[in-house]
Amino acid sequence: MERLPKMLVPAYVEAMRADFEQVMRKVAEAVNHAPEGQVIDASEERVRDLLGEFRARAYQTAMQMRVEAAEAAFSPGGPPDAPTQAGQGHKFA
Repeated sequence: MERLPKMLVPAYVEAMRADFEQVMRKVAEAVNHAPEGQVIDASEERVRDLLGEFRARAYQTAMQMRVEAAEAAFSPGGPPDAPTQAGQGHKFA
């Protein structure tokens, strides 16, 4: 059984960097805009939602990159030692 090729971690980190930074800005805004004395009550749900959405995107991106790595490694002609169609069967004269 062939192993699924691994994605390139630096490429994944770079692909997620802008999204991560945007989510962290939104988390900071949610906390900063919460009224004094109600910081947790006024920001916790928004932060939870932002991070939950990010978690889903991060996982989807990782899975997609792993699939793309497998597709890039796939040879449409089959394994290199597989017989070709021309070399199979009988020749008729």
